[in-house]
Amino acid sequence: MKHKLALLRTTARRFGRDTSGLALLEFAFSLPIVLTMSLTGAELTNYVITKMRLSQIALQIADNSARMGSGSQLESKKVYESDINDLLTGADFQSGQMGLFTNGRVIISSVEPHETTANKYRIRWQRCKGSRTAWVSSYGNPTTTTSVDGVGPTGRQVIAPPSGVAMFVEVRYQYQPLIKTSLSPTTEMNEIASMMVRDARDTSDDSFITVNGVKQSNPNAQHPNGVYKGGVTASTC
Repeated sequence: MKHKLALLRTTARRFGRDTSGLALLEFAFSLPIVLTMSLTGAELTNYVITKMRLSQIALQIADNSARMGSGSQLESKKVYESDINDLLTGADFQSGQMGLFTNGRVIISSVEPHETTANKYRIRWQRCKGSRTAWVSSYGNPTTTTSVDGVGPTGRQVIAPPSGVAMFVEVRYQYQPLIKTSLSPTTEMNEIASMMVRDARDTSDDSFITVNGVKQSNPNAQHPNGVYKGGVTASTC
């Protein structure tokens, strides 16, 4: 009996001094923490890259929308619906695998001076594209935004130059996670950008005609609110 107790004590002391499996045990305890930190880091990196790409897309759309139009140096540039559609198609190509119009929506607004009130501005026309049709502009539309101090967030409002035009772009996107949405700061991204139109732009409007001294809607308008139809389907909002 004493021999068995002595053997048990010896075995217990030997196990107590044995540290051969300590590293494996520590690794097993720390693995969930290390794995969570690694996955979170990867997700945050993907989130930041996606947001940066979205910001660049918004800026590119604003820049291209400020340059678009057809015309010579001797006349004001005319903007056609086909120009706007080409602009949006280019944005889709630029987004690549992000799927900009599958997972998001682009809203382009033409900000122009109010026709009669000084230092007031309006959204003259607006075009949209993207499957997220429930997302509307956060800063107005041609129907309601007709006389404001500027278009955009407080402190960063966009105004148009006298007799000129400014293009204001909103890009909204449903973030597509690399691993899991809960590891990212938000699930919805919003970016804005604006550019002044450098060249003179034709903003003529034939929405109305006068018949026998009475102003009425023009049933055959070809350039309502300054955008020429050109025989293509408009990307209306």
